[in-house]
Amino acid sequence: MNNLKIEKLDNFGRGICYVNDKITFVTDALPNEVVNIKITKEYKKYNEAIVTKYVQKSSNRIESICPYYKECGGCNLLHMSYANTLIFKKNKLESIIYKYAKITKEIDVVPSKDFNYRNKVTLKIKNNKFGYYKEATHQIIPIKHCAIAETSINDFIKDIPSLNIKNGELVIRSNYNNELLLWIKTKEHIKPDIDYLKQHHKIVGIILNNKVINGDSSYIELINHQLFTVSYDSFFQINRDICSKLFKLINKYITPDEVILDLYCGVGTLGINASKEAKKTFGIEIVKNAVLNAITNAKINKRDNIYYMLGDASICLPKIKEHINTIILDPPRAGLDKTTLKTILEFKPDKIIYVSCDPMTLARDLNELKEFYNIDVIKGLDMFPYTSHVECFCVLKIK
Repeated sequence: MNNLKIEKLDNFGRGICYVNDKITFVTDALPNEVVNIKITKEYKKYNEAIVTKYVQKSSNRIESICPYYKECGGCNLLHMSYANTLIFKKNKLESIIYKYAKITKEIDVVPSKDFNYRNKVTLKIKNNKFGYYKEATHQIIPIKHCAIAETSINDFIKDIPSLNIKNGELVIRSNYNNELLLWIKTKEHIKPDIDYLKQHHKIVGIILNNKVINGDSSYIELINHQLFTVSYDSFFQINRDICSKLFKLINKYITPDEVILDLYCGVGTLGINASKEAKKTFGIEIVKNAVLNAITNAKINKRDNIYYMLGDASICLPKIKEHINTIILDPPRAGLDKTTLKTILEFKPDKIIYVSCDPMTLARDLNELKEFYNIDVIKGLDMFPYTSHVECFCVLKIK
């Protein structure tokens, strides 16, 4: 297909054009570009395609600094300037929130450090080659460096062969002090060269499958003068810079002597951050190690007003008998399930602070909540620079 004009971008950052009046999504294409394409997948209502030739390039196109960009399934916006990725995300959020929640808001996106921001990467290993999967495949793209990973992770990548893994998966986590936590997943019997690795890197712990073979199973992270223990399998925000800004945003909307509920609390970060002036804080989390981390983190940060519950949110919530002033939500990508949403509305908290990694499920939930709450604030946070993903921060106040 030749000489097709890209009209706009979809929510995943793909260009949109039309082939015989059928919408066609084109990777690595920008508005107003004229391109030749090859259709890679045909569906009843749309096509997917790749560019075979740029007949006319956009003045906004830049050359990616990443040598793996054309093949790796990670960052998909590296052909755009960072400033333009923020404009894309702003437009995306405003469009989704209006379309699915009928809320008209101008939504600013809080910028991030653009490169070397990820404190966690997951690398696939196959036949001694390690890297990321090619998009929508299980084909490994070998890498030597990742532009969005923290420097300490990139320094370690060259020494992955010393782990002596032929096939498996490696999760590398790095903290504020450039210390590394390694989680190896493999069916093989391996003997890593631990002495060599510890001589050249600040390794806190090495976990093989779910067994610690050296050091500890967790490390300490530091955000805004607060310390957090993070286990190898616990969730923690992957962008320290944006996490710091998120903490500050939350604190702007917390008043003294509140009773706070931190749902989906993970290792306790958001609740501990918000609880300094609180009367009492409850945290609910379904992952056991995360709750154990949260209990430790409350002690480290000298918070004796926090109480944690292990289990599903919809089951634990009804056990709380006190009036909740503020509920902090940071649910998984699927958003709130109907039972949890119903229970939240029965609690009638004065305020809801909703942190979301998926604007679509956020919009769905806001559409339910707006009957009882005014949407006071919506912001984007660029947790994942150069990808189409964007974190959202909302404050809702009861009517």
